[in-house]
Amino acid sequence: MAAGDIDGKTRVCGLIGNPVEHTLSPDIHNTLARFCGVNLAYVPFYVEKGLAGDAVRGAWALNILGLNVTVPYKSEVIPFCSKIDPLAEKIGAVNTLVRTDGGFLGYNTDMTGLYRAMQEDGVRLEGEEVILLGAGGVGRAVAFLCAMKGAKRVYLLNRSEQKAAAVAGEVRKKTGRDCICAMKLEDWKRIPKGRRLTIQATSVGLYPDCGRAVIEEKAFYEKVKTGYDLIYQPARTRFMQLVEEAGGNAYNGLKMLVWQGVEAFELWNSVCVGRDQAEKIYQLLQEKTGI
Repeated sequence: MAAGDIDGKTRVCGLIGNPVEHTLSPDIHNTLARFCGVNLAYVPFYVEKGLAGDAVRGAWALNILGLNVTVPYKSEVIPFCSKIDPLAEKIGAVNTLVRTDGGFLGYNTDMTGLYRAMQEDGVRLEGEEVILLGAGGVGRAVAFLCAMKGAKRVYLLNRSEQKAAAVAGEVRKKTGRDCICAMKLEDWKRIPKGRRLTIQATSVGLYPDCGRAVIEEKAFYEKVKTGYDLIYQPARTRFMQLVEEAGGNAYNGLKMLVWQGVEAFELWNSVCVGRDQAEKIYQLLQEKTGI
């Protein structure tokens, strides 16, 4: 089909969240539909607070093929899924709903997308020591990913050590791995010498508050070999700047955004998206966002 063509056989996918006006997901999925020759239209749906369940039930009634889920509904939609993928169940967050005969199946492609982005950049988790900044929803999910992909140890730094300890306990209970070391942010000096993969999973530095990093001390960044900031706007965060000034390699979250979308598209349409197609999506988003 030509771009923009919609007929009686067009399937609909979309995004539910609050807000959704800023989303780049329509660019990802409508472009992939053209690349792959899939008769699909992807649109954002603004959902009022408290109505996530109604949105999922309505999507089922309307024969919608699949949904992405963004904040604040990644946990709220879980009771309305017929089944949850094991990774999403452990994390306690779903960002992709896939229509099946018995209802929507819930996945978390945020974390598998991050993993694929890392692989594309030659970064590994298996057997590695990782510094993880933030124990909120995203940090919690990354902690589970690290544990399940075989990271040797994760130094989880958070303003509240109690919250970090709670995440460590959850990971231990649900994965059987005691690999998360909970620490207060200011205790980063206790981390043994050496340079490690460091994942920035807080909202500090997100546009428009671009001039800050969750840790500003330059000595901290001497412990960073590779820095992954899950923020993608701005393109070069303060965290990334500090990583690079200390001689490390730094990446933003745009490639993670691309791959989480690619994985959702593959699940909905039972297709395989090639690396060259994913790279074209990445370039498209770079141009659109000025990254």
